[in-house]
Amino acid sequence: MSNIKQRNEIPDKYKWDIEDMYSSAEKWEADIEEALKLSEEFAAFSGKLTSSGENLLSALTLRDKMWQKLEKAFVYSRMKRDEDNRISEYQSMTDKAMAAMAKIQAESSFFVPELLSSDEEEIMGMVGSTPGLEIYSFMIKDTFREKAHVLTAAEENIIAQLSEALQATSDVFTMLNNADMKFGKIKNEDGEEVDLTHGNYITFMQSKNREVRKAAYESMYKAFSDLINTIAINYNYNTKTDVIGARIRKYESARAASLSGDNVEGEVYDNLVATVNDSLPVLHRYMELRKKLLGVDELKMYDIYAPLIDVPERKIPYEDALQMINEALAPMGEEYLEAMNAGFKGGWIDVYENEGKTSGAYSFGSYDSKPYILLNYTDTLNDVFTIIHEMGHSMHSWYTRNNQPFIYGSHSIFTAEVASTVNENLLMKHLIKTETDPEMKKYLVAKHIEDFRTTLFRQTMFAEFEDMTHKEIEAGGTLTADFLCEKYDELNSRYFGPALSHDDIIKYEWARIPHFYSAFYVYKYATGYSAAAAISDIILEKGSMDYIEFLKTGDSNHPIELLKIAGVDMSKPEPIKDAMKVFAGLVDELEELTK
Repeated sequence: MSNIKQRNEIPDKYKWDIEDMYSSAEKWEADIEEALKLSEEFAAFSGKLTSSGENLLSALTLRDKMWQKLEKAFVYSRMKRDEDNRISEYQSMTDKAMAAMAKIQAESSFFVPELLSSDEEEIMGMVGSTPGLEIYSFMIKDTFREKAHVLTAAEENIIAQLSEALQATSDVFTMLNNADMKFGKIKNEDGEEVDLTHGNYITFMQSKNREVRKAAYESMYKAFSDLINTIAINYNYNTKTDVIGARIRKYESARAASLSGDNVEGEVYDNLVATVNDSLPVLHRYMELRKKLLGVDELKMYDIYAPLIDVPERKIPYEDALQMINEALAPMGEEYLEAMNAGFKGGWIDVYENEGKTSGAYSFGSYDSKPYILLNYTDTLNDVFTIIHEMGHSMHSWYTRNNQPFIYGSHSIFTAEVASTVNENLLMKHLIKTETDPEMKKYLVAKHIEDFRTTLFRQTMFAEFEDMTHKEIEAGGTLTADFLCEKYDELNSRYFGPALSHDDIIKYEWARIPHFYSAFYVYKYATGYSAAAAISDIILEKGSMDYIEFLKTGDSNHPIELLKIAGVDMSKPEPIKDAMKVFAGLVDELEELTK
């Protein structure tokens, strides 16, 4: 840690301007208290919510004001904590904001049941006749769409109060995975013995030294195999919680309950799985090519992330990265670039690592704030892709917040992943098109193929797995360690194909995937990647006008309908089929380049 700077050693121009949200802790505290006070005023509408259009409008306006203040306070405290997790003051502030959120959620639980106890036609009549209420039209219609699955006010209050307890299995896994489990020591490329961690595992799996990759792979999964029965029973009850929750709310399945929030039909999920499965022969062909390029007699799972093309790592200073991003996103148009560059200069981004800072990267913010970005930039090409990815999220937020009211000021995961991946696609296409070094071009094509594999194929494989596990519980089964390992092993073998030499270790991989504790989430990465591939082509061929209109929409309609504005219909399998054609073309290109 000695070479990592303290936060006060990093120049301000490389830090986000978070004080723009609150200039003092007292002002933050005032917003927490104001939100709690507003929740009491909101609770007073219980029993008279729909007595008139004016009453309903007053309640909805108050509800937005309450959550807007609380959102801002929570975002600030969480981001301050992420600056330096060692500072207990910000941990305490985050906990206080979360406690306020839980309290307000419980006090507000009467709202939906009481709204739905009214006649929908009568409520929509109020919407049409009450000035100011019309902006809530979509939200109200969408709430009535879910009427069959909403419980009584008393039952909803019970579930709201149980919300923290129902997260227990997820919290147990988080503690096991991030705090209690140790993954042993391995020897690195220099022969030095080092601790294996989540943070360095993928780095070791990308090592040019095969023995290092093998050691990391075996050491990682030994830790999970040692606790496999505990993890299996925990995941079993996590899945049961999903299934029981769906039954309580009268959904036909846990998957239907999860998809219902976005108004996504089950066939969208099934189209993804079926179309990707149809393209597995192309993935198998890529595995054969990977085996050939690595020059190994047997392709092992610890060879899957190894670099295929040996090119020297190019150091890309932050300012150079911003120039690359501007060139790649030129097809977005002047308005997009102008707003983005104002963000680069205007305190949106926290660039460099410091001691105690949260690892990784994200885009975050509240309706009232800048669309902030956390980075840990280290001058690599992968970091450039991280910036452009997170800027895609932030620009989506910027356009939405400038064009939508608070009620529609956020995004579903389904659409959010499109905005980030479109940017990545445009950068990759720009780099491949403009690269003159033959070896670097091979590297970029291989990297693009890996993006497809790790997002479209891998996430779809995960989607198949969690669909299978939930169906097993719904059929009255139990998710034992043996069952989970056997099914995952079969799935992995089917996806990777005959070029992969089987081992008895990969069957434990399911146990280390945290996304499985947020069921039916990962498929959105795959659908988002497919949509982004199509949209980036549209932008390059026809311009960005329709896409910019899509960025302005926020949550003002269901994701499938919003994506149609950008020119993609994800209710049909065609975008996924088109993405698979792009993948096949890239494999063809890499085969040709490496002859």
